[in-house]
Amino acid sequence: MPISKKVKDALEGASWVRRMFEEGEELKRKYGAENVFDFSLGNPDIEPPASLKMALKNLADQPIAGMHRYMPNNGYIETRKVIAEYLTEESGLAFNERHVVMTVGAAGGLNVVLKAILDEGDEVIVPSPYFMEFKFYIDNCGGKIRLVETNEDFSLNLSEIEKAIGEKTKAILINSPNNPTGVVYDRESLNQLGELLIKKNQQLGKTLFLITDEAYRRIVYDDIELPIAFQYYPHTIRVTSHSKDLSLPGERIGYVAVSPLCEDLEEMMSALVFANRTLGFVNAPALMQRLVAPLQRNSVNVGIYEEKRNLFYNALTSFGYQVVKPQGAFYLFPKSPIEDDVAFVKELQRKRILTVPGRGFGKPGFFRIAYPVEKTTIERALPGFKELAEKYGLKG
Repeated sequence: MPISKKVKDALEGASWVRRMFEEGEELKRKYGAENVFDFSLGNPDIEPPASLKMALKNLADQPIAGMHRYMPNNGYIETRKVIAEYLTEESGLAFNERHVVMTVGAAGGLNVVLKAILDEGDEVIVPSPYFMEFKFYIDNCGGKIRLVETNEDFSLNLSEIEKAIGEKTKAILINSPNNPTGVVYDRESLNQLGELLIKKNQQLGKTLFLITDEAYRRIVYDDIELPIAFQYYPHTIRVTSHSKDLSLPGERIGYVAVSPLCEDLEEMMSALVFANRTLGFVNAPALMQRLVAPLQRNSVNVGIYEEKRNLFYNALTSFGYQVVKPQGAFYLFPKSPIEDDVAFVKELQRKRILTVPGRGFGKPGFFRIAYPVEKTTIERALPGFKELAEKYGLKG
């Protein structure tokens, strides 16, 4: 066998998102891209804000001497200082540049964190449904994923999390706003989770980490404010990126921030920098670090995504689909009208509608719709959703 058995096994269970995307490419070749309604990939369709374009132009017109040379592996100190100031303002905690590591997006950041904290066999608890790549990131670092069910509305189920915590637990990994459900975990949930982890630390005689994947942290709707996890638990590590808030997914720029209250903080930061270097990321892209530094409070127009959310949600519920209304991100996660979510996704494909089965996110019986697409794409796809709702007797 030319490749490792571990990778071969992983490939067989690899991302449903990519699988659907690739099948969609075949449909587009056959029918033309304009006649295929692709909701498979969460690829932001909004252009970066004007403030970013202006900053990029300024950098090009007035380059900083040495701006493309090697740098410290945790990133430019000027960038980390600006982010630390923003974190201090946001959380009320005394962040400084030593608490921040610039990373190659949130995916790179998660791999760095997991590499820094996991020993072979350590468990990471993840609420389900979840972004399937988490499983591979944890496995990359010798850990094991421990899935726990969420409530019917996809909110955190604290009793299930408590039952899952044991001697092998090293961390809880939460994603809010959530991919694939769009749910935002509220203050009360984070407060209860923080209290639970403090209690378990005392019982187990060790420190559990709370890792928060906040890649969609600025994509929230209905004037909801995303709770600041740092305020609810001292051993919190935030991983985020600017892929969604600044519409820069292809640039792979993000950061890891560790609470100033975290245990053995200096050792933790050293471990993160070491992992960043030895995993092969080495450091985040130099130009992007310079570019995003002054844009921590900037964002794309979230109202555009909210309008699409409303259009899709209102239509699907009027057709009779059961779906929890997303509070953030840019996904809908309806219940499949039939038990076999893969079979239903195949039926949608026959109407040239591309979605992803829920089992790709650890939740069979559902399917995911990514709606960062043109509004007309949604409007033209709705009749297909309606036809299948009628076929299976759904009532609006």
